[in-house]
Amino acid sequence: MNPLANIPPVVKNLLIINVIFYIAMMMFGAQGMTTLLGVHYFDSPDFRIWQVVTYMFMHSYESLFHIMFNMFALYSFGTALEYVMGSKRFLNFYLLTGLGALALQMVVQAFEVYSITGSIVNDGSFIIDSAKRTISFPDSMDPQQATKLLGIYLSSMVGASGAVFGLLIAFVMLFPNVELMIMFIPVPVKAKYIVPAYILLELFLGVKQIEGDSVAHYAHLGGALFGFILVKLWGLRRNDRFYE
Repeated sequence: MNPLANIPPVVKNLLIINVIFYIAMMMFGAQGMTTLLGVHYFDSPDFRIWQVVTYMFMHSYESLFHIMFNMFALYSFGTALEYVMGSKRFLNFYLLTGLGALALQMVVQAFEVYSITGSIVNDGSFIIDSAKRTISFPDSMDPQQATKLLGIYLSSMVGASGAVFGLLIAFVMLFPNVELMIMFIPVPVKAKYIVPAYILLELFLGVKQIEGDSVAHYAHLGGALFGFILVKLWGLRRNDRFYE
């Protein structure tokens, strides 16, 4: 029996594409593909326009959990949502929330660059050597600020997490009373309690900026925000008793 037989077409193809991208990283080199297809800050010398889409299908090669969690969430929540929305609208929703996730992340990064240099682009405050992947800073720049700029300009963001957070928000808005099993919690908890708590946790971690935390929390929040807006804007309603 085909294990993908009961999965709606868009979710199925998104799962396949993400796995293909992950296998390609194994075959052709994770670092090179991440630099080429992961999305960079728009003023970075590594930024390419196609990255605003391709980053959604890339995942961290260092952590198998990254792609496994996102694909499990895509399957678990996306299946119900595609049946409710229809395939075409679901695909649009998924891509738009992924773009919304990137938009908020870029805005936050631009604010951080502006707070350090007084401009959202490199105005000559530092010199980027894209070939050596280094940045030269003036001696007067604070080391912490230099490290922040280094991370913004030379690192990339990958993952379907932004779009997945859009799915989470849509799911809780359409299926608020569905009970979910959460790791380390021995009893099922309704979606309307779990998802908002998760969003608040992401907001806290984004504001706190814990040292060593490389997760793009604002991208998660951006996906959730755009998911909420789209559900309201499109007037999405349940038209069945799915999951109940």
